Amino acid sequence: MQHTESDQASETTRVFAALADETRWRILQRLGRSPASASGLASEFTVSRQAIAKHLAVLEACELVTSERVGRELRFSAAGSRLSAVGRALDAVGSGWDRRLAAIKEAAERPR
Repeated sequence: MQHTESDQASETTRVFAALADETRWRILQRLGRSPASASGLASEFTVSRQAIAKHLAVLEACELVTSERVGRELRFSAAGSRLSAVGRALDAVGSGWDRRLAAIKEAAERPR
């Protein structure tokens, strides 16, 4: 299925909305170091296991984390490919601004 530019913008907006929450951002950073279960994360954060599970569900819905069953435990990991795609989207926005600012600078410095 082809994703339109509007679909991609909507997905990116959902990702940024998910990452706007400080706890989710900290959970994602933590999972970037090593996989962990919701219970394990709850012992590291000042948040209940139920709250951690809800944050993980949001991150998983945005494909920022993946889960894998290990024995009786569900372990979560940061999804590098999705994070790379978000980084590329930010780079594209930054490049556009750089081009615009360079054009403004050139126009302002051009002799009359």
